[in-house]
Amino acid sequence: MADKLYGGAYLSPFVNTVLDNMSSILEDDSVLYGNDSALELLGRLQNCLYDVGPVLDDAELKQFTDKKVKKWLVDLHDALYMADDLLDELSTKAAISANQRESGNSSSWSRLVDSYIEDSGDLEKIVRRLESVVARKKYLRLKESAKVDMSWRIPSTCLVEPSEICGRKEDKEAILKLLLDDDDAADGDLSVIPIVGMGGIGKTTLAQLLYHDDKVKENFKFQAWVCVSEEFDIVKVTKTIIEAITSSSCNLADLNLLQLHLKEILLRKKFLIVLDDVWNENYEDWNKLLKPFQRRVKGSKILITTRNKNVASVVQTVSPHELRSLSDEDCWLVFAKHARLSTVSIENPTLEKIGRDIVKKCDGLPLAAQALGGLLRENLDIRSWNHLLKSEIWELSDDKINVIPALRVSYYFLPSYLKQCFIYCSLYPKDYEFSKDELILLWMAENFLQPVGKKTVEEVGDEYFDELIARSFLQPHSTKENKFVMHDLVHDLAMTCAGEFYFRAEELRNAVEVDIKTRHLSHNAKSNYPMSKLLGICDRLKHTRTFLEINLDSLIPFNMENAPCIFLSQLKYLRALSFNSFPLESVPDSIGELIHLRYYLLGSLLYQNCGIARVIG
Repeated sequence: MADKLYGGAYLSPFVNTVLDNMSSILEDDSVLYGNDSALELLGRLQNCLYDVGPVLDDAELKQFTDKKVKKWLVDLHDALYMADDLLDELSTKAAISANQRESGNSSSWSRLVDSYIEDSGDLEKIVRRLESVVARKKYLRLKESAKVDMSWRIPSTCLVEPSEICGRKEDKEAILKLLLDDDDAADGDLSVIPIVGMGGIGKTTLAQLLYHDDKVKENFKFQAWVCVSEEFDIVKVTKTIIEAITSSSCNLADLNLLQLHLKEILLRKKFLIVLDDVWNENYEDWNKLLKPFQRRVKGSKILITTRNKNVASVVQTVSPHELRSLSDEDCWLVFAKHARLSTVSIENPTLEKIGRDIVKKCDGLPLAAQALGGLLRENLDIRSWNHLLKSEIWELSDDKINVIPALRVSYYFLPSYLKQCFIYCSLYPKDYEFSKDELILLWMAENFLQPVGKKTVEEVGDEYFDELIARSFLQPHSTKENKFVMHDLVHDLAMTCAGEFYFRAEELRNAVEVDIKTRHLSHNAKSNYPMSKLLGICDRLKHTRTFLEINLDSLIPFNMENAPCIFLSQLKYLRALSFNSFPLESVPDSIGELIHLRYYLLGSLLYQNCGIARVIG
């Protein structure tokens, strides 16, 4: 089941995209007609991609613990970008020339392609580089059939210390009312109550608190706690429920016998079953699991926790209870308890002030407050506290803080097609208010959307966006309709996963920090990093695919009239270019040279799919 839930490696969709582009070229006999050398090189490139695809899942997991594997993935990603650029250029020029070729006569186009390949030498260079990268996989011992090993996850238990729980009184009372209601679901089905929220928000802690509540213990004669986690194994879950209820080991291994035994047990008394950390969205799996529960004592309940609203929609019989972030004061109480500040804060108000500033960075996430408080436990050094305050939370290693694993697991189990869409959001600053339509258009320009059947690209983008909402990677704005935001710690996760290929200019102190691998770049007009300096390093950014000029305040002037022309002349591989606050009423003629460009926003002018092939064709 774990393999089924795991959504695939981040690079898998990109490999498939490059393969699709190559296939369209190879299938068009007129593109490389008579050019045996180019055909041979493309064949080698195709073999490389077929060879590397099966090991990407294994590399995806091993990169967390093996720096060599992480470096290999970076090199592979960079080589794939180069290959995709060249193939996109070939296919685009083929589309331009299609209307110019005489029927049945492809010699002029063939000579054009021959000249392009021979003069640049890019194709052979790219193939050799990709072959070199792919060959390294055997030294890294990457496997083609990787078993998903989640041993680094610690399963939850029902135990909890009530005194450490802050800010969940109203949540507890709301769910407690549902648990103590003896009425079954409206259609007579077993009542299933989902608690939904992002990783680290406190779902498991709240479920633990309810599980040990005195009223709950009095109301239910049987109670069982099962940490389901990613591997939804019906045999294992059923067996665990039996052992929790009977307090004895169960040696049965056959699902039929297990379900008959559980059904007999549940006939006797009212029960509460807690299924913690549920990921499986498969309705059939859920139906099979619930078979022994159908004949039961009235008022029996199942309580589940999940990060995914789609899971809740499959299992729920009442509306899911969505956990929100804690207030700063409640988050401070969590932090203070784990940092042991109850007396220290009175004696040293400076530490309390720094601590409260640290808590603001937690943005209401109790797991972050708990982890950071524990990290500073009994550490009274003001310098250490200041260092933590000024450091990005993701710079801390896993053995010191568990915020990274708590959120990383949500990312790891994202479907591969959503991973690239999620990481793209790292281009925006924290607290940025997303527009759904804007983001979908940018995903389209980057070729992230994979149409299925008769669905349009826009419909697929809409589904991708909604799925990121359902999985708590994006959240609806609390007051503004049609606006969405990203939790600060989720944003940190996106930036960590983005690596060398995504950069926000406001975080750069000097040009040296701009990695030549940069493919996606954004610039905040409110930052201290001037546009003039950014324009001066365009030669280091020549392979950039995205440039987003982000203006969080429409009153801030953008006064470099030649900026668009400079970008258009130097960044030839742009797919998306946005100067969303630049007051220009016409598009520079040089835009016609950007044959890869698909999205162009200049002031109020929006151009979609404006690659040269579309413009001319």
